[in-house]
Order: sequence, then C-alpha cells, then structure tokens
Amino acid sequence: MQVKIEQSWKNALADEFEKPYFKELAYFVRDEYKNARVYPPARFVFHAFEKTSFDKVKVVILGQDPYHGHGQAHGLCFSVNKGVRIPRSLENIYKEIRDDLGQLGSLASKLGNLEHWAEQGVLLLNATLTVRAGMAGSHQNKGWETFTDAVIKTLSDKKENLVFILWGRCAQEKSKIIDSAKHLVLEAAHPSPFSAHNGFFGCKHFSKTNEYLREHNIPAIQW
Repeated sequence: MQVKIEQSWKNALADEFEKPYFKELAYFVRDEYKNARVYPPARFVFHAFEKTSFDKVKVVILGQDPYHGHGQAHGLCFSVNKGVRIPRSLENIYKEIRDDLGQLGSLASKLGNLEHWAEQGVLLLNATLTVRAGMAGSHQNKGWETFTDAVIKTLSDKKENLVFILWGRCAQEKSKIIDSAKHLVLEAAHPSPFSAHNGFFGCKHFSKTNEYLREHNIPAIQW
C-alpha cells in the first residue's frame, strides 16, 4: 500500500507510518486489494486527508466503516460519489441540517458528495479506511483503528479550538483521546434510521459547530 497523503499530514504523522503495526496493516490491505473486491478504490483510501490538509482542519466528523456497496465509498465518511443514491444516514443528516439551520445549500439537497464540506476544513474520517465489498466490518481490528486514533490524538494535541462530532457509540469511545479543555466535543446518537430518533434528530450539532467557530474567530462551515 503506497501512502498517498497530503504533505502536512505526512509531516504530522511521520512517526506513525514507520511503526510495525502500520507496516503490517499495509501488507494486509495490499493483499486484500489483490485478492478481493475492496472499497473505496485504492486511490481514495486517503482521500479525506487529500481534501482536508492538517493545517486547515476545523471540524472532525467520525464515521466507522466505508460504505461497502458498489460505487458508494470514495474515502469521506457519510459521503458517496455523485450520481449514487443518497444513503439513509446521510438523508437523516440533511434532515437535521434543514431543521437546525432552516435550509440546505443548493448542492447538499441533491448530491451525496460531501467534498464541499471537506474543502472547508471538515475532516470526514472513518475509523476504518477500507472494507471488503458487501462485508461490513471486515477490515476492523487490522490496524486502521490504531492509525485513526493517532490521527485524532495528533489533532487534539497539536491544534486548538477544533470541533469533534461523534455520532454513535463507536465514535463516542474516541472522546477519551480528545482534550475537551481546548476543543468542543459534540456527541449524539448515530444518524442511522435505526437510531436517529434516539437523540440525533434535534442535536443541533451544525449550528453549535458554527457558533463555536465564530466565537473563536474561525470561519463557519457552509453546510
């Protein structure tokens, strides 16, 4: 696995790429791409880092696995390629934005691609960056979580006044590696149709994020 990642991330995570676990992970992922159908396409594994440099991160939204259906995943959590049917979780995210902010941008109401968030400084990070086709969770516990935990901790340690948005139990477990004294941590139920009514709807995370950013003289996100 060739690590194609934006330079500021290479600098921030240089030590991580040299650790034994990451080298073992690289062997595993390379073999999986050779021997099975794996998503996202290899060129998009580190797409979240390419679209949002370390220096420009303002918000972190944490997902779990990439989508495991054909043509969906492209390296940004909750996002799908243009022209792909919008998943139910993302539909619920859009509904909460409408209820929270009163309206959606012209793109967001029609497209499932969230690159316009990433380009504004929203790191759309999955805890696991690859998955076998049709097999949710198939690449969990192979090393990706160790890597993405290091990403979160590095952001927490080296930056200030970030917003970490943690939806669902798996994401909320990451709160222990985030310094809440210098960052805003927002937690709610997952936007999945199975859990969105248990606290995701009405969480107002999008307005709370922008209020916090403005309070710290950081440009708000155009959701």
